[in-house]
Amino acid sequence: MVNKDKRVIPLLPLRGLLVFPTMVLHLDVGRAKSVQALEAVMVDDHEILLATQKEISIDEPAEDEIYKIGTLAKVKQMLKLPNGTIRVLVEGLQRARIESFLDNDEMFQVEITPLSDEEIDTDAERKALMRNTLLQFEQYIKLSKKISAETLATVTDIAEAGRLADVISTHLPLKIAEKQKLLETLSIKDRLLSIIDVLNNEKEVLGLEKKIGQRVKKSMEKTQKEYYLREQMKAIQKELGDKEGKSGEIASLREKIEEANMPENIREKAFKELERYEKMPSSSAESSVIRNYVEWLLNLPWNKETEDLLDIHNAEDILNKDHYGLEKVKERVLEYLAVQQLTKELKGPILCLAGPPGVGKTSLARSIARSLNRKFVRISLGGVRDEAEIRGHRRTYVGAMPGRIMQGMKKAETINPVFLLDEIDKMANDFRGDPAAALLEVLDPEQNNTFSDHYIEEPYDLSKVMFVTTANNIGTIPGPLLDRMEIISIAGYTEIEKQHIAKGYLLPKQAKNHGLTRGTLQVKDEAILTVIRHYTREAGVRNLERQMATICRKAAKMIVSGEKKRVVVTPKMVEVMLGKAKFRYGQAEIEDQVGTATGLAYTTAGGDTLAIEVSVVPGKGKLILTGKLGDVMKESAQAAFSYIRSRANELHIDSDFHEKSDIHIHVPEGATPKDGPSAGITMATALISALTGKPVKKEVGMTGEITLRGRVLPIGGLKEKSMSAHRAGLTTIIAPKDNEKDLEDIPESVREGLTFIWVSHLDEVLKHALGEKK
Repeated sequence: MVNKDKRVIPLLPLRGLLVFPTMVLHLDVGRAKSVQALEAVMVDDHEILLATQKEISIDEPAEDEIYKIGTLAKVKQMLKLPNGTIRVLVEGLQRARIESFLDNDEMFQVEITPLSDEEIDTDAERKALMRNTLLQFEQYIKLSKKISAETLATVTDIAEAGRLADVISTHLPLKIAEKQKLLETLSIKDRLLSIIDVLNNEKEVLGLEKKIGQRVKKSMEKTQKEYYLREQMKAIQKELGDKEGKSGEIASLREKIEEANMPENIREKAFKELERYEKMPSSSAESSVIRNYVEWLLNLPWNKETEDLLDIHNAEDILNKDHYGLEKVKERVLEYLAVQQLTKELKGPILCLAGPPGVGKTSLARSIARSLNRKFVRISLGGVRDEAEIRGHRRTYVGAMPGRIMQGMKKAETINPVFLLDEIDKMANDFRGDPAAALLEVLDPEQNNTFSDHYIEEPYDLSKVMFVTTANNIGTIPGPLLDRMEIISIAGYTEIEKQHIAKGYLLPKQAKNHGLTRGTLQVKDEAILTVIRHYTREAGVRNLERQMATICRKAAKMIVSGEKKRVVVTPKMVEVMLGKAKFRYGQAEIEDQVGTATGLAYTTAGGDTLAIEVSVVPGKGKLILTGKLGDVMKESAQAAFSYIRSRANELHIDSDFHEKSDIHIHVPEGATPKDGPSAGITMATALISALTGKPVKKEVGMTGEITLRGRVLPIGGLKEKSMSAHRAGLTTIIAPKDNEKDLEDIPESVREGLTFIWVSHLDEVLKHALGEKK
């Protein structure tokens, strides 16, 4: 409703503020025109129009930048502040509309028309609207918590609907434009309905804010709690002397995992374990277990690979430079290189270098790695009797750690090293498992691409590793394990090869170790040969190296004492330096003897000669066997004895010799255990020699198994036995005819010094072995 009483009064434009009727508040006024208007009001009737300007940033608003409807207010108090502004207390009276602006440079003056509220038609509707508005406002206050309970009590006491609407409007969080709309709404009913809508919307927004706030609060509380605990932990660790603390360590490990080129499944496992480690207190026993596990995952090579040097000529030069002889092994390595060069994808072979000690099996494996330009790793399996040594311990055990395979891979730092498993024949088994069975997966090219270590738990690829094993005796290696390996036999060195090795490798090495040079020490070739023949009797060169070391020590003493400035070692000097000869070279026996035959034996140290002696004395037919013989040799003696009894007449032996005589068979070196089938013909020959009185030729060595009917069966190790015969100075070897095919394995230098007689029956043996009866 419009009041026709027009008036001219000063105008106070408000910035960012709107005053409703009945509202009492303080205003700070600083603009010159506004100050002038207030001073004019105080002189006159104290009434002024408060209208809000549309833009807050404008200092001097124009007519169209001020809302046309404002609030007629009474200035109750005015106070000038020291900074020049004026603080006034105003009270809103009623709505008013600006009809026109009057020209006045000193202040704003407007002609206004006061406006009255449009009342609600019925009392019931008025009450209902007021009650609903109050209810909504009460709910809003509960959710908002920005309005005090006293305000609600004050509002509840208001009886007039228009005043209620205006008071509530002052407390609503609305923008100036929205409040202006409420100010311009003259209908009380419409004003209350608008307020109810606003309150409903605000309640919904506040409900959502509350939910979001609760979620944020929980998240914040969790984050703050973690932060607080971390800070506490840092402080504790600092007090204990750990400067960086566990957090720095975890950050370092996380960075290493990020940088490590791991497979995705291993990477996820590492991060998962790191999270467990981070949450676990340092004092926990499992904390160190997890830390060690993460470090193992980091230290193992997963993808790092060295590039093979596939130059077959270069590899051949390296192998020849490092080792003299061993042609078959070198040829096998060069074949592998050639195939690699053609295919690029050949899985690593499993080579087993089998032979006596001191022949260079381990150093050969090292040379293979050098020729391939690969890393070299060696582990010794001698005496290993626990499966966990190969597969590792499960992490539940105290002191658990990976097996030797994983330890070797960590040391190698690449996924394709040459991996030497030394002394594979020396493994044992007990209640802790069979390590040989655990090696089956490692040494199977079809399975080792997913090798499982109990500690690491994740599959590991060993398919690119070149495994090389060594053994002295392949007979003690379990069959399934032996089946997975390619056996390369290294029988030992000939006399000529030993001479080359001593001259080219052993002597220079020992001279350097003892501080000697070519100018201070010279060892003649004949002296080296003397050492080989009279001071060593072995398949390898280990003892020969010791003798070279002894010569160097003696020479060093002579030079330091001033006895000589330069030592030249001749064959005569050897006896002075090394003492009396330990072995007789040239003949196994000094002369032909009755009842003594020379057999050839295979041992883990290579081949050896075996003297078998038979003595026949009056008695009751006892067969006495001495010399620590095994069951097989005892059976060979019994078979030879039975054969002689069955052929006594043909052999010109008394048919009742077994009733009148005791026969004693002895193999010297009684402290050394001896066994094997290849002494059959040697025992029979010695026994027949003793019974017939015919001597056995001193230059003859023999090997072969005998049957009850006198047939000679093939044996193994002919190469080693031939080399031992050559070392012992024998010139003739009697061997089974079926072994004639093995002749090509024997070195040419040995073959040239020996005459081989191939036999298939004992009669042929006797024909060549026995001389004429004296």
